[in-house]
Amino acid sequence: MSLTPEQKKQYRTIGHSLNPLVTIAGKGMTENIQLEVDRALEDHELIKVKFAVGDRDVKKQLIKELCTIVEATIVQEIGNIALIYRPALQPNPKLSNLLR
Repeated sequence: MSLTPEQKKQYRTIGHSLNPLVTIAGKGMTENIQLEVDRALEDHELIKVKFAVGDRDVKKQLIKELCTIVEATIVQEIGNIALIYRPALQPNPKLSNLLR
């Protein structure tokens, strides 16, 4: 799914005040991390994920791999933090970062 420039700008503005919900360390992608990111996206739709890996190329590969697995879109990538988005099937206004 591709986002329009207007949507990306809106999501970056919302994402500015968010804290990372999931941290991925040097061990890479595990099933538990994938499940946690999937659950967080279903609840919040727009989340930040922190990547605590030293190599820039490994980090970019992990971000792409994660987004492919959970079927999400990268909104922004700054330093070790990625802002990713996936629309929820049934958004909950109390949990969604987009509907609050």
